[in-house]
Amino acid sequence: MPRKMVVNFAASSILWMVFTASQAFKIETSPASKIIAQLGDSVSMTCSTTHCESPAFSWAALMDRPLNGKVINEGNKSTLVTNPVNLENDYSYLCFVTCESKKRRREFSVEIYSFPKDPEIRFSGHPELGKPITVTCFVPDVYPSDKLKIELLKGNQFLSQKEFLDPADIKSQETKNLEATFTPADEDNGTALVCRATLNVYEIDSEPQVRETTEQLHIYVSPKDTVISVSPSTRLQEGDSVTMTCSSRGLPAPQIFWRKKLDNGDLQLLSENATLTLIAMRMEDSGTYVCEGVNKVGQDREEVTLIVQKKMFTVEISPGPWVAAQIGDLVMLTCIVTGCESPSFSWRTQLDSPLSGNVTTEGSKSTLTLSPVSLEHEHSYQCAVTCGHEKELERKTQVKLYLFPRNLEIEMSGLFVSGKPVTVSCKVPDVYSFDRLEIELLKGESIMKNKTFLRNVDTKSLETKSLEMTFIPTTEDTGKVLVCQAKLSIDEMEFELKQEQNTQTLYVNVAPQVTAILVSPSSVLEEGRSVNMTCSSDGLPAPKTLWSKQLNNGDLQPLSENTTLTLMSTKMEDSGIYVCEGINQAGISRKEVELIIQVAPKDTQLTAFPSESVREGDTVIISCTCGNAPQTLIILKKKAETGDTLLKSTDGAYTIHKAQLQDAGVYECESKNEVGFQLRSITLNVKERESSKDYFSPELLVLYCASSLVIPATGMIIYFARRANMRGSYSLV
Repeated sequence: MPRKMVVNFAASSILWMVFTASQAFKIETSPASKIIAQLGDSVSMTCSTTHCESPAFSWAALMDRPLNGKVINEGNKSTLVTNPVNLENDYSYLCFVTCESKKRRREFSVEIYSFPKDPEIRFSGHPELGKPITVTCFVPDVYPSDKLKIELLKGNQFLSQKEFLDPADIKSQETKNLEATFTPADEDNGTALVCRATLNVYEIDSEPQVRETTEQLHIYVSPKDTVISVSPSTRLQEGDSVTMTCSSRGLPAPQIFWRKKLDNGDLQLLSENATLTLIAMRMEDSGTYVCEGVNKVGQDREEVTLIVQKKMFTVEISPGPWVAAQIGDLVMLTCIVTGCESPSFSWRTQLDSPLSGNVTTEGSKSTLTLSPVSLEHEHSYQCAVTCGHEKELERKTQVKLYLFPRNLEIEMSGLFVSGKPVTVSCKVPDVYSFDRLEIELLKGESIMKNKTFLRNVDTKSLETKSLEMTFIPTTEDTGKVLVCQAKLSIDEMEFELKQEQNTQTLYVNVAPQVTAILVSPSSVLEEGRSVNMTCSSDGLPAPKTLWSKQLNNGDLQPLSENTTLTLMSTKMEDSGIYVCEGINQAGISRKEVELIIQVAPKDTQLTAFPSESVREGDTVIISCTCGNAPQTLIILKKKAETGDTLLKSTDGAYTIHKAQLQDAGVYECESKNEVGFQLRSITLNVKERESSKDYFSPELLVLYCASSLVIPATGMIIYFARRANMRGSYSLV
């Protein structure tokens, strides 16, 4: 057991010696070996040891330069503080540590830069449109300058850029710049101009330092297009006022200066406003006035000359150079003078016709009153004014007359009937002057016709004018408005036309049509029954119904104005033609119906002519008539035991030529219709004629003898006539 413990102790001793040897003292630095600092900052460099109980520290600068700092030792740590750093600190420092017999060191590299301010942008002048300008970007107090890059941009466009690569001979802060020249354009106004400076500080473990300055471009335009406006005029009279307004274009907007040229050529400042107003002008205010537009990049001027004359009296005529008046109105023409204490007035017409008015003068005013105005007053009137020895002044005014009545008339040639032409007349009575008149005839909003008129300028009179239009109305026109509109243009006399109108609502009539008659129960009926006849007719307005009966002479006998005509207990004399008339304002429509009243046959008469008793060979007419029933069937028969014989009759008459004995007998007449029948009969008696006797008629003998002599006598006359003709003589005997 003891032996084993000795072995373990020896092993532990060896391990401790190895560990101790591995834990020899070390140097740690903070920050790392490289320090980048801006000029004026504070820099601290620290050395610390481990595994050394009593280290000894010392500091040195390379090449035996002074430390330019303060050393602070605390235990196993030593710090070199430089505050503030400057360009003399831009080198390497060594930290030495001694621990017992061992000595070690660490090196610190300090690199200094200067980049304290943003770049500055400077212009060679004001940026003026269309003129080249140089812009310079300044980067002040930079170090080291060989690490600097400058860029100059206009918007997104590079104007110039430069890298300063040449190192300086001595360590010092420098100001670097970059120039660029360009010509400003309109679109450059408001564009950003950027100067960007980039310092790559030793480029090891450090981001480049960037500073940037932006400035908006304001483009200037030198004043131009200077214009002067003068109101009322450049030629004035004493006591007048004048206003002169000046404008000038440029960027920035030019300031306006008003000056007056003096006799020695100098300019006298009058105003710094765009508008210069001079009141109560005097003759010495005449001269040249100068307007000058000035801004930062230039100036532009314009001149105007004012002439102030001695004041003269003026004449005004009221109400103006023309006056419009309606015939019958009161018109007053007034002549007013200013600038003259005792003016003298005279009035006359242009053609020296009578004034036909009353003139009143009071001080500086003279009035011509025309009351009431008529066509003889339509002239040009002149007011002439004299003031002492000064030249006479005249003013004119024109009196223009019109007459435009309010009572327009609409006349129609007749009623408005659908489908029938009608003439509408729009009449404007007593109008003047009708050469300015326009008449329009409208249906609803549609112009049907319009008309203008011309007149003889040598005549002046009131006239009535009209416009006529013929059209065919339809039922669709009902309710539309017919407008008669007249306009009287008075040229420049008034701002609006004289306008009047009259309206009439269209009511289109429709003549009765499609008239129908309904008969109940029938148009053919028995005597004693009742009948209703109903008449219907369409039209606008609704037609009035009139029932009449046609008489034998063709005249109509009025019966009723009701739609339905009722006949109670009809009689045969009620038969006939009945007429229904539909009547309204647009016309008449008629329809007829024949009413037949039937009765049973009566008063039937059967006769034989010349007699019921005749001789053999005579002619006999057997006739049957029925007096009360025209629509009656007449049947003639001859009665016999063997059967009745139906006779062929014409209008109820049967003729027997050369009656024979067998024609004797009973003849029967039957008159019948749908209502009934009636029979009548007669007996015909035929007597036998007596035997013929031979005898010689003396008349026949005379006729025979005469005819036997005529033929020879005629032949002899022809013979002697021919012989006489052949001998050249002719004797009537």
